[in-house]
Amino acid sequence: MKTNVQKITFTALMTALICVLAPISIPLPDPIPAITLGTFAVYISAYIIGPWYSSASVLIYILLGIVGLPIFSKSQAGLQVVAGPTGGYMLGYFFITLCTGWMVKRFEKKIYLHIIGMTVGMLACHIIGTIWLGISMHLSTGAAIAAGFTPFMPGEALKITASAAICYPMRKQLIRMIPSAVMTKS
Repeated sequence: MKTNVQKITFTALMTALICVLAPISIPLPDPIPAITLGTFAVYISAYIIGPWYSSASVLIYILLGIVGLPIFSKSQAGLQVVAGPTGGYMLGYFFITLCTGWMVKRFEKKIYLHIIGMTVGMLACHIIGTIWLGISMHLSTGAAIAAGFTPFMPGEALKITASAAICYPMRKQLIRMIPSAVMTKS
């Protein structure tokens, strides 16, 4: 019973982290979506609690935003945001949770594989988001890539580096302190 309470608590904490960081954004000129800390929060969540519980955190985050909490980029809320031009990036968060969480869980002590997992998840997220953006805004392929992919790569590299630097030692401490709450291989 204690283990389930800890897992639920960590899932709620990671949901809260996403809800706090995702609205923080740097606006860019249209049609480029804003740069947010949403992916940074998702990297941290996946790193700490693994693929399934971090996916639950993302799902709860999206549902909270749909029902009206202003937790999406630029403090927006509602179904129209998820169904709008940037909704594909939120769908892509699930790829970040699965790729990152699986690599961290499977290769506990190999930080370079964690970074590869985050990178693969981020690329999937941005590919889905860019396709969705392009279709929603009727952009050519080149314009969609220029608006929804290219401007974000330097920032994503920085977020991945920071996530690995912060989470690798934090995860080791959490495993020592609360092993049942942190999702490990066993």
